[in-house]
Amino acid sequence: MLKSVLRSLPSLGRTWKPLNFPNSNFAQISASLKIEEETIPGYAASRYYPTRIGEIFKERYQVVGKLGFGASSTAWLARDMDRRRYVTLKIYIKSASMGQQLDDELTIYNRIERASKSHPGRNAVRSLLDTFDIDGPEDKHRCLVHPPLWESVLTFLHRNPIQRLPVPVLAFVLQRLFLALDYLHTECEVMHGDIKADNIMFGIGDDSVFNDFVEEELGSPCPRKEIDGRIIYTSRELKMPKVWGAPVLCDFGSAMPGDIPHSEDIQPDVYRAPEVILQVPWGYNVDIWNVGCMIWNIFEGGSLFTGQDPELQTYRSRVHLAQIISLLGPPPTSLLAQGKLSHKFFSDKGK
Repeated sequence: MLKSVLRSLPSLGRTWKPLNFPNSNFAQISASLKIEEETIPGYAASRYYPTRIGEIFKERYQVVGKLGFGASSTAWLARDMDRRRYVTLKIYIKSASMGQQLDDELTIYNRIERASKSHPGRNAVRSLLDTFDIDGPEDKHRCLVHPPLWESVLTFLHRNPIQRLPVPVLAFVLQRLFLALDYLHTECEVMHGDIKADNIMFGIGDDSVFNDFVEEELGSPCPRKEIDGRIIYTSRELKMPKVWGAPVLCDFGSAMPGDIPHSEDIQPDVYRAPEVILQVPWGYNVDIWNVGCMIWNIFEGGSLFTGQDPELQTYRSRVHLAQIISLLGPPPTSLLAQGKLSHKFFSDKGK
């Protein structure tokens, strides 16, 4: 009763006070058992910042639990004590390992921030609330602060026994995705470059999910292991929200300025557009191709194109092109004439 009353009170200009998280009564995982980011191929502990639950950054953001991990970052739920709100902290591996990508991603977010606030696709793109660098044991680590979201379309997909999105959900996701891309392409001049089901996340319309998360961590700390003075926590799932928010396009680590032509080899293999395979200068159309392939994937339960060579049992560009041609027919000669790699796959007459 007291907790519910406290939650209903307005902030009255007060900041949240730090919470004291228990340092005992948790399940200790064997040091010999690989968990979380340790399971990623090529994992090196020294590349990751040794985040601790309860840790406070910038005298403002207090980490309350782990949300997930990846090859280049870990994600944490945190309390923004100054603004009395919850945020997600995305803490990257050490900056020396990331190189120019860190600044490039920040440049993209700055483009988005400067763009129109009135476009209907604005709130279909994940915003950046803050960014700062953390001093780690060996190097600095970039931290991005985002509004917290629930789970990805990919995770939601796996909740369905048939591994498909219901048609109304798919239609809503697609509508939001096109709003996001229209905003990025026309207002921000930004190409996303890596649109996939785990880069689209559902919003959360009520804070009870985060309050429950904190109370669970306080009462039943997550299992963890300690090795060489570094703690590796297990991720804790957010509960199903009472009120869902709309889907949001996330992760701009592969995004590029759209006001100049590109020829880089981007996108997951199965989503590569013909222009990318042939190294034809490309633009916003690559994002649209990417969406078409992804939507087929999550609606039909399999990839539209695989590029899988039956003899070598691996992805090959020539197989991918053959599959595209079998469905759409041969590419126009005008397209082939622009490709740096067209000669590898086609004759001078386009055969």
